Amino acid sequence: MKTIFNLDAPGRHATRFNLEEKIMESTPPLPENLARDGKTLLGIPDVPEVELVRHFIALSRKNYGVDNGMYPLGSCTMKYNPKIHEMLASLEGFTSIHPYQFLQDKESCEGIIEIMNELASMLATLTGMDAFSLQPASGAHGEFTGLLIMRDYLLSTQEGNKLHKNKIIVPDTAHGTNPASAAVCQFEIIELESGDDGLIDLGYLEAALEPGDVAGIMLTNPNTLGLFEQDILRITEMVHDAGGLCYYDGANLNGLCGLCRPGDMGFDIVHLNLHKTFSTPHGGGGPGAGPLGVKAFLAGFLVGSQGMDGMGNCSFDPKLEVDSRNVKVFHGNIGVLIRAYCYLKSLGFEGMRKSTKFAVFNANYLKKRVGNILNIPYDARCYHEFVANDEGFPNGITTEDIAKRMLDHGIHAPTIYFPLIVHGAMMIEPTETEDLSRLDGFVHVMKSIKEEARDNPDMVKDAPSTTPVSRLDQVKAARHPVLTVDDLKEMVKDEK
Repeated sequence: MKTIFNLDAPGRHATRFNLEEKIMESTPPLPENLARDGKTLLGIPDVPEVELVRHFIALSRKNYGVDNGMYPLGSCTMKYNPKIHEMLASLEGFTSIHPYQFLQDKESCEGIIEIMNELASMLATLTGMDAFSLQPASGAHGEFTGLLIMRDYLLSTQEGNKLHKNKIIVPDTAHGTNPASAAVCQFEIIELESGDDGLIDLGYLEAALEPGDVAGIMLTNPNTLGLFEQDILRITEMVHDAGGLCYYDGANLNGLCGLCRPGDMGFDIVHLNLHKTFSTPHGGGGPGAGPLGVKAFLAGFLVGSQGMDGMGNCSFDPKLEVDSRNVKVFHGNIGVLIRAYCYLKSLGFEGMRKSTKFAVFNANYLKKRVGNILNIPYDARCYHEFVANDEGFPNGITTEDIAKRMLDHGIHAPTIYFPLIVHGAMMIEPTETEDLSRLDGFVHVMKSIKEEARDNPDMVKDAPSTTPVSRLDQVKAARHPVLTVDDLKEMVKDEK
């Protein structure tokens, strides 16, 4: 532990140059509790510069991301983020702008206003929506915002403050955050069981709608099995006839973008995960962006700065006033929105359509190639992802064992044990940014792991063995979690 994380050696600090001293002379002194005296609050270590650089470079090499290799995380769409878009979003004109410039010097903001206008317009065209708010900071944030809008709208159509339609239908193949978002917005959740084909059963849906207390339905399409809801037009019609609204979770738009539009399927509200379909950074806790689109009759309920006026006309309205309905200050995560804008401008609508086709092709190719290695419980044509499981693996090797062993082979594991309707699920999404050699490499790894499971099962059950951290003791982790520095010190002391 000390070798990896504690390089402190008193007296071995870097050389101080005159330039640094001059800078320090013009800088207010540090508070006493932050001074380097060996008894500080921060405990700043004495480390030579070269050792410090080597330390952080070594740590960076222990990390894994989509820039290192394949990252087939189903439903999360871990595609490559073009570096030119990172560079463009980092231009000084974007990074130095401030939201209050809209009040003081509107002319200096015309460029960013135009970008937000055009981004909202492109998103509306791709989804079939009429108005967009760019404020939500993630997909789940978009869900939360959309459900608040649904609630406000339904309250506006009835007498009294108590919501009579207080239930949300969430299929068991929906995206994982849907039930939580509905619960946070004080809706009751009706879980809708899928049919034998992995799709919504219209009979079950009719029974759920019959009491007349359903506010709406939250759908992911394609669903988390990677399957397109073939009865989608009938589904949205039934919900509308029952007085409910239809919410589209944009988590899986990467399988449809440019080919068909949620608005044309009958959806009233759509959120978009820009990190999935539109190739902005994903993970690390943010920042993110989950723009929310609505049909014209809901435009008046949108929060924050809007990119459309409710009638399909571009009119970015930079609202700065405090609004109790705001879910984030100002206009959203502009830096992330700029990256999505650059991605759309780089590809164009035809490029987005082509990208989607490659995502669908890659998923179906990979599904076919691993079909004799893994079990595929729903073997219909998939879109951008598919679900397999560990059924048929020898010697009791489980999905978790397979996922851990994949790390030793240099591939990040797919999403595992989700969706819950498939026992031992592995949700695999290659994305359109992986070429044929990478897909074939994935197949080779899965074939190798199955052979290892047959010939040397202990190797698979003990995996990973080549990563910086070996397999954790999950029981111990649950009973004795390491949550603080003191917990870490106690753990190290116990190990000694």
